[in-house]
Amino acid sequence: MAYEQKDNSGALFVNDKRETDKHPNAKGSAMIGGVEYWVSAWTNTSSKGTKYQSLSFQPKDGATSNAQKPAKDFEFGDAVPF
Repeated sequence: MAYEQKDNSGALFVNDKRETDKHPNAKGSAMIGGVEYWVSAWTNTSSKGTKYQSLSFQPKDGATSNAQKPAKDFEFGDAVPF
C-alpha cells in the first residue's frame, strides 16, 4: 500500500548525507494547503542555550502556493453603484 500524505502534515528523517553545518540535519516533505513541499531542518542553539529546529520549505515540482502568487490589481470602473 502506498503512503498518502494528509493535508497539513509531514515527516522528517535524519539526513545521513550531511557533510557541513550548512547541510540540514533532517529532510522530508509536507503537504500544506494541498501543496507538497520539501522540508529541511537544522538543529540550532539559542543564545540562552535552548535547542530549537529551524525549518525551510520549498515547493515540490515547481508548484507555487497561494502566498507566492502575485496579487491581482483591482480596477475601479466609472460606474459607482451607489
